[in-house]
Amino acid sequence: MRLLMTILLAAFMFQSQAQVTLNDVTLPAKLSYDNQSLSLNGGGIRTKLIFKLYTAGLYLQSKSSDGAAILKADQPMAIRMVITSNKINSNNMSEAIEEGFSKSTNGNPAPIQSKIDELVKTFSKDPIEVGNIFDLVYVPGEGVKSYKNGQLKTTIKGLDFKQALFGIWLSDNPVQSGLKNNLLGN
Repeated sequence: MRLLMTILLAAFMFQSQAQVTLNDVTLPAKLSYDNQSLSLNGGGIRTKLIFKLYTAGLYLQSKSSDGAAILKADQPMAIRMVITSNKINSNNMSEAIEEGFSKSTNGNPAPIQSKIDELVKTFSKDPIEVGNIFDLVYVPGEGVKSYKNGQLKTTIKGLDFKQALFGIWLSDNPVQSGLKNNLLGN
C-alpha cells in the first residue's frame, strides 16, 4: 500500500510539472528569464469564430487559480503566446491589443495609453507569422519585457501596465473566459 501511494504521489508531482501540448504547440513546463524560473500555471487556445489564433501559457513562481491575486502581485510572471493562425497579422494584432486593454481597464485605457502604444509598436514592427513566439515577461522593478522568438524587443515600465496587460486574459472582463479558466489551471 505504501509503495502504491509513493507511486501515485510521484506521478502527480511529475504531472504537475509537465509540459503541455495544445493545438500542436508544446508549452514548456518552465521558462527562465532574468535569473527567475517560472512554472507553467495553465495553458489554453485563443479562438475567434472557428479560428485557433494562438496558444497561450501563463507562467508563475507558484501555481495559483486566483486571477485577481495574480493581477495584483508584484512578482515575476509571464505569458507566452505562440501564433497558430495565418489570420493574425500586425494590423489585427494591434487592434486586438487595443481591444484587450479596453476590456481589461473597463473602458479606461487612457492613463496607460502611451505604454499601450509602445507595445502595439512592438507587434507592428515586424511581420507576424505562424510559429512566432511572443513572451511577455514581468520583472518587478523593471517592467514588462516583450520578446519575439527569444529576442528582447522592448521593456515597458510600471506595475499598472503589467496589471492591465495580464488583465487582458485574467481580469473580470477577459478577452475570452474559457482561455482565462485554462490559464488559471481550472
